[in-house]
Amino acid sequence: MPPRVGRASREETQLSDPTEQEIRERAHRLWEQAGRPEGREDEFWRAAEQELRNEDKSNTLRTPDTL
Repeated sequence: MPPRVGRASREETQLSDPTEQEIRERAHRLWEQAGRPEGREDEFWRAAEQELRNEDKSNTLRTPDTL
């Protein structure tokens, strides 16, 4: 089977850092769930980034050589 060309699948990209778009979407969801408070953008950004990184660490596709 020839190597894949083009965009990587979500499984492949999970092994790297979350993208800015992924963080933005998660932060927006967290902000909405918290009642849309003003002035806490950085807090929601950091929380979203951490959640996404934690999901990456629990990904069953990870192998010792990708840690």
